[in-house]
Amino acid sequence: MQTARSRALRGLRGAAVSAALVVCCTSPGPPAAASKPGAGSVRAAAGTAGSPVAASAAAPAQARGRQATCDAPEASLRPSGKSGPAVKRIRKRGMLIAGVDQNSYRWGYRDPATGEFAGFDIDLVRAVAKEVLGDPDKVLYRPVRTNQRIPALLGGKVDLIARTMTINCDRIGHVAFSTVYFVAGQQVLAPKGSPVKGFDDTLRGRTVCTARGSTGATELAEETHDADVRLVADQLDCLVLLQLGRVDAVITDNALAAGQAAQDPTVELVGEPFTREPYGLAMRPGDEDLVRRVNKVLKAYRKGGADSPWSKAYDRWLKDDLRGVTGPPKAKYRDRPRTTPHTGTAER
Repeated sequence: MQTARSRALRGLRGAAVSAALVVCCTSPGPPAAASKPGAGSVRAAAGTAGSPVAASAAAPAQARGRQATCDAPEASLRPSGKSGPAVKRIRKRGMLIAGVDQNSYRWGYRDPATGEFAGFDIDLVRAVAKEVLGDPDKVLYRPVRTNQRIPALLGGKVDLIARTMTINCDRIGHVAFSTVYFVAGQQVLAPKGSPVKGFDDTLRGRTVCTARGSTGATELAEETHDADVRLVADQLDCLVLLQLGRVDAVITDNALAAGQAAQDPTVELVGEPFTREPYGLAMRPGDEDLVRRVNKVLKAYRKGGADSPWSKAYDRWLKDDLRGVTGPPKAKYRDRPRTTPHTGTAER
């Protein structure tokens, strides 16, 4: 008898094949791109370029070739149950609109057996909806690509982003984040038996893939290890290209890569994580009341030790593929709103 997991994996592989048709059949020869001395070339899959807003908001670090610095990016506003303009807006609508992934197994994906969204990030969204609207089902899930997360927020298409989004100094200049709910790290995904052994010189002369607007793209902008870089719209596209033999390795968060390895047992994580990736829920600057309300949800989500909602979600979705996680990350708070220079607004 088929298990629910086997049906889900088969359905996700089918989705990957469909994505492969889009990637392989619409992509012309890769254009040459300027690169720094000693680095590999950078090329992009056709049809994945973001809007001007995406280019400026989602990936400023790639343009500079180095990451920005700032003070305590993981510190968020203290929890509160007060209702301000953002919460009232959601209640008036009667629905929370969440930007999510629909292709990341374990995190945010459509379960082929039910057609419903499922995963660790989805459970968080449901908890927010229950807190704000009294019903975890009052959610409109809006699939958002990696490089469109910030534009979707700033364009008013979603109330929040729950899509394995790393909190960093570049992004806090555009959006407001919750406290950290999970910590991952960039790592290399490669076929089993591959000569690629990690984010090191074994990448030299090979082609690596990552999503545009991701922290993986930022790292590759700083150091390619003389590999050619293929940029795509979503990390699932990288997995497809790896399966097709179009690329030799994928650079992504190990939390996402573990789910991809669960989908395809012919690939594996190699080497060690080479960054720290703290995930947070992203919201619009100025939606201070929603940030505080989400942090109230996360505070309750962490409580209870092994019986906490966080631990139960980890056991359900991530434990099989991401072992050794002992509990949720501790929250860090600040008392004053943070100014977001790229939007000219502040949390208030």
